[in-house]
Amino acid sequence: MKSGLFIVFEGPDKSGKSTQARLLADTLKGRGHEVLHTREPGGTSVAEGVRKVLLDPALTIDPLAELFLYEASRAQHTNEKIIPALKAGKVVISERFTMSTDAYQGVARGLGLATTTVLNKIATSGLKPDITILLDIPVAEFDTRDQGRELDRLERENAEFRLKVRQGYLKAAKADPRAVVLNGKLPPDVLQKKILALVGKKL
Repeated sequence: MKSGLFIVFEGPDKSGKSTQARLLADTLKGRGHEVLHTREPGGTSVAEGVRKVLLDPALTIDPLAELFLYEASRAQHTNEKIIPALKAGKVVISERFTMSTDAYQGVARGLGLATTTVLNKIATSGLKPDITILLDIPVAEFDTRDQGRELDRLERENAEFRLKVRQGYLKAAKADPRAVVLNGKLPPDVLQKKILALVGKKL
């Protein structure tokens, strides 16, 4: 299906995914690689529209409806952006992919991994990342980072929910041979070096 390299950054809110994804994308572009840096939910006009609904703090969304919205966004994103880029030989760097759904909806929302696994496979046509980099941070770290920003609907969940998300991530990463867990509390430059070393082995 693909000839490029598919890299996914995962982790709880405020774990540093966006920073590390941007640093990696900039570095790889500087080395002459064609790179698509994208995100979930989002990445396409349709998926960005769904993102606005999903993250709107004014809305209350049923957990099952939330799951289907994420998968709809993912199906559009995968087919419109990710697969064509991979077929063109590009390096695709995505902030979040299916592991997020397992952690947030499967575990934290209690919908079950059996459900999220099936829907993830359908939405992605079976596409899996070549490497998933999970940036793990303690739940207490959330309140110390980026304190000035306005929180979205998911970020406004309580500490118990965030703990379940973290547990879901660690469980998913343990079951995925292509996943690597890194300490998200490390300085950004140290993390960047570790990530470049991991990705370098795949290029």
